[in-house]
Amino acid sequence: MSEGCLGGGMRGNMRITNKIIQRNNLSNINTNKIYQDKLSTQMSTQKKINRPSDDPVIAIRALRLRSSVTEVTQYYSKNIPDAKSWLSVTEDALKNLSQIITNMISRCTKGANGDLKTEDRQIILEELKGLGDEIYSTGDADYAGRYVFTGYRTDTSLSFLKETTLKYSITEQLGKEAIDTLTYVDTGDLLDLNEANFDSTTMAGIDETQISSTDVYRIRLAYGDCDAVDAAGNPVAPTIEYTDAAGNTQTITAAMKHSYDDPYKNVGDNDVIYVPETGELLLGKNQYDVLMQVKDNESTTTKNEGEIRITYEKSHWSKGELRPQHYFACTSTDADGKEINYNSSYLNGEVEHQEIEYDVGFNQTIRVNSTADECFKHGIGREADDIVSAMQNVLNLEATKATLEKLEKANEGDAGKLATIKKQLDAVNKALTYAKQKEQALFEGGISAFQKYLDDSNLCITNCGTRSSKLSLIENRMQNQKTSFETLKSENEDADITEVAIHLNSAELTYEAALMATGKVMQTTLLNFI
Repeated sequence: MSEGCLGGGMRGNMRITNKIIQRNNLSNINTNKIYQDKLSTQMSTQKKINRPSDDPVIAIRALRLRSSVTEVTQYYSKNIPDAKSWLSVTEDALKNLSQIITNMISRCTKGANGDLKTEDRQIILEELKGLGDEIYSTGDADYAGRYVFTGYRTDTSLSFLKETTLKYSITEQLGKEAIDTLTYVDTGDLLDLNEANFDSTTMAGIDETQISSTDVYRIRLAYGDCDAVDAAGNPVAPTIEYTDAAGNTQTITAAMKHSYDDPYKNVGDNDVIYVPETGELLLGKNQYDVLMQVKDNESTTTKNEGEIRITYEKSHWSKGELRPQHYFACTSTDADGKEINYNSSYLNGEVEHQEIEYDVGFNQTIRVNSTADECFKHGIGREADDIVSAMQNVLNLEATKATLEKLEKANEGDAGKLATIKKQLDAVNKALTYAKQKEQALFEGGISAFQKYLDDSNLCITNCGTRSSKLSLIENRMQNQKTSFETLKSENEDADITEVAIHLNSAELTYEAALMATGKVMQTTLLNFI
């Protein structure tokens, strides 16, 4: 029985041969080797996985974290520094503009505070000219080859960088507040008087009755030195378009009169006179009343009935003049007849705000630019031109007065000539009184006008500073997010080197032990017992 049971028990168990032991040992050695290779790879790469199949969960999380790190790095290392640089260049230019306007106010204040000597007036005149030339060149500031005040046209300078001939048809859209009053001092032939002709038939008749001062209604366009004739030599007549009380569009065609023809004299009640050299439209009393009555109809949203549109042409551009495409609806025509239309949507009441924004965070943008129409306005230079012109007129009259006083001393013994000179001096003094009153009024008005432009400039500086402060906060937050994402990425992907080294040493010992055990098994076979 015992033998049967023993025999039956032997038949129920699998027979383990040396070959099986060898195979099992070799399989275990290979498994240990694979594990050792995995640990060795982790040690050399310092990463938990080297292919997605090693651990799909870690792989998916790694892709997401890497994407987040890349995005934050783009914001923090590229977009934000670029935006900061753009804002810095913009702020520096605006501060320069603010300083220039402040200096203009200072000169106007000096001019408005009492009588000026000829030398003082000449200094202020030259300073205002220099400041006027500097205003718009400041607006040509650029960052990395991109002009910062020209909206989306970053490849086009704000002003003309050199004297240029290029025909533009410009439409200005103004309100009735654009109509102001110009004081005109009529000096007759007084400024033509000199030592050689003071007693000529024409000059000898000069007296106070020829000197007068009148106020003229005008619209000062954005530009002077406008076209007087077209390519065929025909006069270029600007048009004024407005909406009357009945809602109908009315058009006025201005008459041409050059500055050397004294256009400010005897402006008729129904006249509209265009002076191309100065870029002024002179309005008669009736025309002034008509335009001052225009007003917007609040019940209509698609049209501004209170708008006055003036269309004119200009082909010659001096260095430093503002390019009209940054401000107005206009059409340029080059020498080959090629036309380019700019801002045509302005005529439909659709003003495009060309704001340049940077992505500086997750679903977060910041505006980096200020546009020219917010700060670099035509009125700054035009206001300075008016003051300079008035001051130059006073200087010319003072020079004439000095000439007459010199002649008075030189002709003390000639009663006839002295009488003539006396009348001429009286005329000069009267003209100087009017001219200085005009100058004084322009200085006082200039203080208010330049202060408004300074307020606009300071507002732009404030907005720019606010954006910079906001950007600094975003930068700090992006820095923290970058650190957090990089930490999470490291924790997800990077292997613990200490732990890997311990496991690797253990695997090496296990591998060596397996080799030793397998070596002993391989040495023993059934033949050793036969």
